[in-house]
Amino acid sequence: MKHEFARRRGKAVLVGLVLAAFLGLFGASGHAASFANLLAEAALERTHQKVRYDPAYVVIDYPWGDVPADRGVCTDEVIRAYRALGIDLQQLVHVDMSAHFPVYPNLPKWELTAPDPNIDHRRVLNLKVFFERHGRVLPITQRPQDYRPGDLVTWTLPPDLPHIGIVSNRRGPDGKRYMIIHNSGKGPRLEDRLFDWPITGHYRFTDRDAARVTAGGVPVWLFGQEL
Repeated sequence: MKHEFARRRGKAVLVGLVLAAFLGLFGASGHAASFANLLAEAALERTHQKVRYDPAYVVIDYPWGDVPADRGVCTDEVIRAYRALGIDLQQLVHVDMSAHFPVYPNLPKWELTAPDPNIDHRRVLNLKVFFERHGRVLPITQRPQDYRPGDLVTWTLPPDLPHIGIVSNRRGPDGKRYMIIHNSGKGPRLEDRLFDWPITGHYRFTDRDAARVTAGGVPVWLFGQEL
């Protein structure tokens, strides 16, 4: 297991370094657009995987830990897409929650007394706070052109279920908006459902945003060290 963990972490970090060097050739806007497209493609690849919707609590490795590949929820698709680009949201969220625990939600049913790297990053409400703190908060509108590939969108599914997905770089059948990549219970899918539910958040989070999350002055995402 340790060997496999080191292999996965090393591969993801190497991918991240290559992408950082490649994207660094562009200006700020070109960089963001290029990263966003890569994220959309990574999310799209997830739609070819068979995943059973399973929200069960699982003890996993840290960092770069994951639930079994054939299981997961909506947040796991976001986490896995970012990991394909060398960015570990598990560690980023845990580092931030460890330093700023009171600003994160703590619902009565969670009964949290400290951060938990097994589950914190797998909760939509925690990701919303993290992206608000470290990413770019974008307007919530009903204008399709405001939602670009690689954007992160959160919704409330009935009756009251927080949900998250990634805006793809594929347009819907009518060509008016980009479809979303998400798992609402039937595995990762590409669907034209952007405005099907009340939108509660709209964010953009790139590798440069990830690089600003530090521990002891060291960018967490770059080195993937266990903290």
